[in-house]
Amino acid sequence: SSPHRSPPPPLLFNPPSFSLSSIRSFVARLYGAIGNSLSHRRPWTELIDRSAFSRPGSLSEATTRIRKNYSYFRVNYTTLLALVLAVSLISHPFSLLTLLSLLAAWLFLYTFRPSDQPLVVMGRTFSDRETLGILMLVTVVVVFLTSVGSLLISATMVGVAIVCVHGAFRDPEDLFMDDQEGAGAGLFSFIGGSASAAAAGSSMMSRV
Repeated sequence: SSPHRSPPPPLLFNPPSFSLSSIRSFVARLYGAIGNSLSHRRPWTELIDRSAFSRPGSLSEATTRIRKNYSYFRVNYTTLLALVLAVSLISHPFSLLTLLSLLAAWLFLYTFRPSDQPLVVMGRTFSDRETLGILMLVTVVVVFLTSVGSLLISATMVGVAIVCVHGAFRDPEDLFMDDQEGAGAGLFSFIGGSASAAAAGSSMMSRV
């Protein structure tokens, strides 16, 4: 007679399968969006043209310069801000690893996980709504209750300060700007249009 075999222990974590095509599509769209955004940047030589720098005569003039320079150099400015954030994270490996882990959790446990494959952890099945709630809670804890949040805030403040100083001292009189250029544009508006944001939001909420 064959020996009695005990049933295998339940898996502590049942990793869902992912569609490589969806991951490739996401990477392609992200790469295309970044490439399209960077194609609208101004020549860096205009940004650092030393002959165009002068001291503003008043706070009002400085504010006007910042507004005009931002309308013209907004892609360059956001690139500089991203570089400041990247340097800050690279110089703090723990914070960088924490953010990458958080991003991976969002992508592979929610975004890329097929909606018909529930997440199973220690024999407990989690619905999409529960998974979303847990990920949001973990994100709040990581960003606001650890050193990661203070690092991001301080790096962003440094980047914004650099942009404001440059915008105040860079005379925009030699720049050729359309009257409508930059109207209604936010600091990160060039990364994705409102239609893309609405589509992404509706895609996520449809799973809840």
